[in-house]
Amino acid sequence: MFRRREPVPFAFLAEADRFRSNVAPPPRRRATGGQIAGRWLLGLTIVAALVGSLVLGMPALEIDQSATGTQQSQATDGR
Repeated sequence: MFRRREPVPFAFLAEADRFRSNVAPPPRRRATGGQIAGRWLLGLTIVAALVGSLVLGMPALEIDQSATGTQQSQATDGR
C-alpha cells in the first residue's frame, strides 16, 4: 500500500535543518567614520532632492484662478 521512498543521493540536504555548526561566523566590522558620514550625506541628499522636487513642483500643481475665470466667461459669451 505505502511505497517505500528510495534513497536520494543528496539526502544530507534534507537533514541540513538539524545540523548545528560549532564554528561561529566572524564578527561584523564596524563602520568607519567616513562610511557613517557618507551614509548621512547620501541620506541628506535624497531628502533634499525630494523636498526640492516638491518646492519646484507645487507651483505647477496650483490652479490659476484668474485664468479659469476668463475661460469660463469666454465660454458663457458663446465665443
